[in-house]
Amino acid sequence: MFLWPISVYYEDTDAGGVVYHSNYLKFFERARTEWLKSIGISQTSLLKDDIAFVVKRAELDFRIAARFEQELTVESQVIEMRKTSLTFRQRLVDSEGNCYCAADVLVVCVALSRMRPKAIPLTIAEEFKGGS
Repeated sequence: MFLWPISVYYEDTDAGGVVYHSNYLKFFERARTEWLKSIGISQTSLLKDDIAFVVKRAELDFRIAARFEQELTVESQVIEMRKTSLTFRQRLVDSEGNCYCAADVLVVCVALSRMRPKAIPLTIAEEFKGGS
């Protein structure tokens, strides 16, 4: 499991100080990106190699409204890995383990120039195999 801290900024919220629903996707995206960085994978390098990861499907369950100035953590784990895709289970939680939002996100590896599925690079697949 990969953990990434999130601070809820004013820009993440609506007029009532509650996190706007689409911003949970941003929190989850940042955590996946930081996970790649933590294992030494640069998205810039991937793009230069004609590789990109695109979200194909996301299912979110909004449980508790996150609010301005909260300090939360995104928990991320790979729950399924196929030749060209990864399914992440992600949760936004507080220090007591309360879940604010949960998501299953299907991410597909593509050849960027053709936008067609491509096998996940072995270096990435091996890293995530240990986390699934």
